[in-house]
Amino acid sequence: MDRQVIQAIKQRLNIVEVVRRYVSLRPGGGRQMGLCPFHQEKTPSFSVNEAEGFFYCFGCQAGGDVLDFYQRVNGLEFKDALEQLAAEAGVELKAFKPDPEYDERQKLKRLCHEMHEAAQEFYRRCLDMAAGETARAYLRRRGAEKESVAAFGLGASPDDWQSLTNYLQSKGYTPEQGVTAGLLSKNERGRIYDRFRGRLIFPIQNLSGQVIAFGGRILTDGEPKYLNSSDTPIYKKGEHLYGLFQARQAMTRSKRAILTEGYMDVLALHQFGYKDACGVLGTALTQEQVKRVAGFCSRMDLIFDGDTAGRKAALRSAEMILQYGTKCSVVLMPDGEDVDSLLQKMGPAGLDVRLKDAVDGLDYCLETVRETLSPREIVGWANGFLANLADNSLRPFYLPRLADGLGIAEADLRRFGGGQGKLGAAGGFTAPVGRRVASGQAQAQRAPTVGRDERDDRYYLRFTIQYPEYIPELVKRGFETLLVTDFGRGLWKKLASAGEGDIVPLLDGEEKSFWARVRSEDKPEGEALADEWRHICQRIELAGVRGTREQLMEQIRLASQANDVEEVKRLMAALTGLNAPSREEE
Repeated sequence: MDRQVIQAIKQRLNIVEVVRRYVSLRPGGGRQMGLCPFHQEKTPSFSVNEAEGFFYCFGCQAGGDVLDFYQRVNGLEFKDALEQLAAEAGVELKAFKPDPEYDERQKLKRLCHEMHEAAQEFYRRCLDMAAGETARAYLRRRGAEKESVAAFGLGASPDDWQSLTNYLQSKGYTPEQGVTAGLLSKNERGRIYDRFRGRLIFPIQNLSGQVIAFGGRILTDGEPKYLNSSDTPIYKKGEHLYGLFQARQAMTRSKRAILTEGYMDVLALHQFGYKDACGVLGTALTQEQVKRVAGFCSRMDLIFDGDTAGRKAALRSAEMILQYGTKCSVVLMPDGEDVDSLLQKMGPAGLDVRLKDAVDGLDYCLETVRETLSPREIVGWANGFLANLADNSLRPFYLPRLADGLGIAEADLRRFGGGQGKLGAAGGFTAPVGRRVASGQAQAQRAPTVGRDERDDRYYLRFTIQYPEYIPELVKRGFETLLVTDFGRGLWKKLASAGEGDIVPLLDGEEKSFWARVRSEDKPEGEALADEWRHICQRIELAGVRGTREQLMEQIRLASQANDVEEVKRLMAALTGLNAPSREEE
């Protein structure tokens, strides 16, 4: 992608306006400050520099430009994030290198999006027509208000096998394309028919507001009671939540997410003022869903049915949320009651009492495990819980609490290997994206530990990031001789090629974090700048001498092996004339 195209997108989009969709920002220290959407914190350490167009978190070291923020907070691939922001900015993308496979995937995704948009319009119209009378009657019985129905885009599917099929064909789409998009189904004999028939339709949206799937509630006698879209090129049911698009901004304000199970429960919660509610889509809560929600809040309140299935779902969901490092609580509804019916009968006061008396998520897990598992199974559960922590920094927080709550010696948990954390591909502990750290006890993710050589390289590179106008002169003077690590040399190569241009698109994750951190710091001015420049130039000169010294020492070694006494004397004399300390002596 041409960097000028990327720069055009960034120039047209105000990073503060984009970030404010997800984070509450306030002016502070010449920047906009807020609570980081990528880790749990109580004191704002997330900063946005509007003038220079980048963000940086001093707590977890996340940093980059508007593209990086949008990609990370929405869990997108770079190209997908770029295409979405380009469309918003009104910039036409034509400069990607040819990638037939990617282009074909994107073409299919666009087709699926178009067909879902058409299907959504079809279902919405049907709700207002004779075919939607049963659905409208159902909504009236459930107390759904017109505003709520409109806000969530509810619709109705006719109790017919070919209505949507025919409608899509009238729009130019083939039945086979409808099957690929998950809107139509095909039986064993190859007959294609409407997937959703005689159902109240709940559109499922991604975080950009695009309809990517549907859920349907049967309106007559029949099974299944609820039917959801299958996985498609634009939808993976384990990654999305119902109502998250509508709830995301309220979550950033309240720092809470209410998670429940039913479509109508989510609708009722929003209708009664709980705008930070969303629903799990017909499956057990997944790690991807936890990550997605955790990016908007610091705690999650689970509201599940009180039957056996609901209790099991609450246990597994609480486990997953706690393992990710986010606080949670559990509310179990009385038998025969759900959130919707409770709100319709008692209003917000009835639910507020239950939320106030909610059981702490960890306490719920420990109590459930104690009551339902054997002693041997309890030990296995505890070790499994600790072994699946998303971040090893959570281990000191959970280990004593599990030992105390389950009556297991802490030493036994350690001995059996519990709580060793998940290892990443490089052998380091995997740090999750999203708000983390239970009860604020564990510290925010710190900057990676680096050795002395890399610290030195970062020190020198700091100047080039703060003053890119000096880069051409530094190239002439041989700045690269100062750098000895792969990180330092790699970053310098990119800085030198970019000059005073936009460097961010060239950087990888750690480079980007370092660059954003340096740009967020105060830089030397006046005499301090002059001193820094002189120091850098001196170090370059010394590095050149050091390089010559190392070459002489290697030549002396070779001459000694060849028993060339005269050459050794000559080289030793040259070496004596050098008086530059080695890097280890500095």
